[in-house]
Amino acid sequence: MIRMAAVAAPFGRDMAECFARIADLTGRARADGVRVLALPEACLGGYLANLDGDAEGPPALAADGPEMRRLRSLAGDMVVCAGYCESDAGLRYNSVVCVTGDGVLGHHRKVHQPLSEDSSYAAGDGFAAFDTPVGRLGMLICYDKAFPESARALALDGAEIVVCVSAWPASRTNPAPDLADDRWTRRFDLFDQARALENQVVWLSANQSGSFGDLRFVGRAKIVGPGGEILASTPVDGGMAVAELDVQAALAAARRSMGHLRDRRPETY
Repeated sequence: MIRMAAVAAPFGRDMAECFARIADLTGRARADGVRVLALPEACLGGYLANLDGDAEGPPALAADGPEMRRLRSLAGDMVVCAGYCESDAGLRYNSVVCVTGDGVLGHHRKVHQPLSEDSSYAAGDGFAAFDTPVGRLGMLICYDKAFPESARALALDGAEIVVCVSAWPASRTNPAPDLADDRWTRRFDLFDQARALENQVVWLSANQSGSFGDLRFVGRAKIVGPGGEILASTPVDGGMAVAELDVQAALAAARRSMGHLRDRRPETY
């Protein structure tokens, strides 16, 4: 059995506050027996204040810098996924890293960029799964999950667990009075469940909550089983969704009769 958790919480520009919140979250997760923890997109330094193309970006961090060493120290014996703004060769990427106290297990740069996000970040160029102490894992960032090919590429690479970290906002053009009823909250949930079901994988969805700049985030972190069922979730105002699952048994049961990866007919697509 693997106890896993996904977080919905607010993160801004103050790096000391970000690390204080991460320290609290990792401490609580460890005390609860969690082995894999998904933190939101841009939890180190915050996301963009708007998606109009003129927002000042978060601090750009090196993938092997002191912040990553501090994150690894907080992770300890847990597998922790966390989003940040990566600096590499003069470019900035919206990235997510997977670490334990022993080092970096995996890394992903956001491929799909909504609205004017490309004014702030360069785009990643691929999807790859990697081995961890809790099984083979893949990572996506926010808008990546709107494209079925993203999660499918990870599933075909053997991912058993997919972690999608987000800073997913509510609708700006037609916001609902109740954030739980917002159309972008509904889409966030639908994408999580559909991607888990169509690939028959365990899905951890972390998200920012609260507001930053012009954006109001929908929270709703969750863990979804390989049948598309929500095993645990947070409200829109945040929290930590925790579930325990025998991943191998759950995947085997989901794929026993209707194996979506096995039954593909790629020559016809």
